[in-house]
Formats: sequence, structure tokens, C-alpha cells
Amino acid sequence: MPMPESFDLDRLPTPIGTALLVTDADGLLRALDWEDHEPRMKQLLRLHYGTVELKNARAPRGLRAALTGYFKGDLDRLAAIEWRVAGTPFQQKVWNALPRIPAGTTLSYGALAAKLKMPKAVRAVGHANGSNPISVVLPCHRLIGANGSLVKYGGGLERKRWLLQHEGARIKKGDGSIKRLGGVLEDPSQV
Repeated sequence: MPMPESFDLDRLPTPIGTALLVTDADGLLRALDWEDHEPRMKQLLRLHYGTVELKNARAPRGLRAALTGYFKGDLDRLAAIEWRVAGTPFQQKVWNALPRIPAGTTLSYGALAAKLKMPKAVRAVGHANGSNPISVVLPCHRLIGANGSLVKYGGGLERKRWLLQHEGARIKKGDGSIKRLGGVLEDPSQV
């Protein structure tokens, strides 16, 4: 029987709840999720790594500082975070594309599928996005519905809304959809 994968688990207070940070022996981020979604995070870890042992330990200072900086408004700090994920080649392709969506902008699942040169893989992109183990750093919150609506975020739609607004997107009142004008998300009622 193989030895269980061993990771460190830390907790970081943020404006939208306590973030769970899972790191490996090299200090690389393996998962980021929310304390109120810990069972889902553990399930994703099991799917990607098999049996996982989590021990409470402080995440590397640089990782904590980068995330704290991001939540204080220094959005570029996410790029400094080193991470490693396990997943299928397709999942890896989707997850590696997410950080290339600039902060304050969004893409629909279909647009990301097209950028990946797989325009018919919209549902597969959605499933891969939903299996993303590193929320915020691999910014799955930047994917929206084809009609501009906020859909499907493992941490909850309120967090998705907060993250998009924090990054400079303006959410349309009422249905929670976003309007994209000139490459920047804007609230049409404010234009």
C-alpha cells in the first residue's frame, strides 16, 4: 500500500473568510480553499493525490505575504506564488490558462475553450475549472457564463462577486451579471 501524500495546512484570515493553504515539503502551494468548504477541498486533494495526510504547519512567509498583499489590493502579488497541481493533461491546460486572464477582466467558459483551440469543450472547461484546487491563485472566479452572469464558484457566488469587484470589475445590479466594455468590466448603469 503506498504511503499517503503529506502536506502542510495553514489558515489565513482574509476579508472573505479564512483561507486554507495547503503546501508541500518544497513550500509550493497545492491547494487554496475556504474554511467553510474544507470537506470539498479534502475531496479534491483525494481525487488528485489519493490518500492525503494534512498536518497543521505555517505556510511559507512569502506565500502568506503574497496572498495578504493581494487581499490588500496589490493584485500582481498572485504571480509571485509558486504552485504545483496534479490533474489530467486537460485540467492542467485549463488551470495554466486561468492566470493569463488579467485581473479585472473575465472570459466565458466558451471563450476559454476557444482560446485553448477546443471550441466544443465548453462543458469540459467548466468541469476542469470546478476541479481547480488552487482558488484565487488560479483565478477560476474570472470565468463567467456566456450571458455575462456569475455562475459556478466553489467558494460561493458572494466570494466570486467580491473577488471580481476587488480586482476592478463592476457587477451589474440585479441579476449579478457583468458587462464588459472596452476590455474592462463595467456596470452599464455607470457608463
